[in-house]
Amino acid sequence: MTMTTPKPPWLRKKIPAAGHNSEILATIKDGALHTVCAEAKCPNQMECFSKGTATFLLLGPNCTRSCRFCAVGKHPVQTPDPDEPLRIARAVARMGVDFCVLTMVTRDDLPDGGAEHVARTIDTIRRQCPGVGVEVLISDLAGSRAALKTVLKARPEVLNHNIETVPRLYPAVRPQADYRRSINLLATSKTLAPEILTKSGIMLGLGETRDEVLQVMDELIGAACGLLTLGQYLAPSERHCPVVRYVTPQEFADYQSEAEKRGFLGVASSPFVRSSYRAGGLYRQATRSLSP
Repeated sequence: MTMTTPKPPWLRKKIPAAGHNSEILATIKDGALHTVCAEAKCPNQMECFSKGTATFLLLGPNCTRSCRFCAVGKHPVQTPDPDEPLRIARAVARMGVDFCVLTMVTRDDLPDGGAEHVARTIDTIRRQCPGVGVEVLISDLAGSRAALKTVLKARPEVLNHNIETVPRLYPAVRPQADYRRSINLLATSKTLAPEILTKSGIMLGLGETRDEVLQVMDELIGAACGLLTLGQYLAPSERHCPVVRYVTPQEFADYQSEAEKRGFLGVASSPFVRSSYRAGGLYRQATRSLSP
């Protein structure tokens, strides 16, 4: 399938009403901040902005890896900005949300992968915005247990790390990543901080088989992962991995059912789902499941 193949009807998204769009854009601009919504060309960004929310991208707009599915910029990376945590916390306060999502670029150039910067951002949000829940979507931190402990010490409500695809496709899609390292990160997180919910996400349409997706689900459950997102991969450009297949809504519903049968506490599975899409709702769903 090529980039010029017409998208099926279920991938034609309506332009949402303006809502809070101008306010969110002003908040991002005034704080000189980056969002994964814009940097990764998320198809949901206008919907989320219109509803008064955004996912902030820490440690600059450029990444040290060259994953072939991702639109986030590559080199050169920037020196971490010591003022960024406070600017993000002020933006969260200005947005008036009760749950926020942070993500990060992969920073293999930093000794701790950027873990201290991420933790300091969470701590600053706690001080500036009491009561606001935080989900943080992290890199694999090069497999560092110490760096993971640094992030967990800040006590996010949700620790998210995306598996992204099935292990067979890693060499083509994520050549600098390691499937087993990512599974181990999620398992280690539950060992170090069992009370913190863990979350992961899978892109579909890259050439994976159903059996391979179900096997990844089984391994995530084996790592005590609580939340799962599944969405359609959309190639950002001709330079990225092509879409092999558009997965139907019926198949997404089947995957949702399979994930729920396996015991995930919260599952979001549909073509437009992304890892941080409606994250607060998925977190609240999980906490209700855990309530006695």
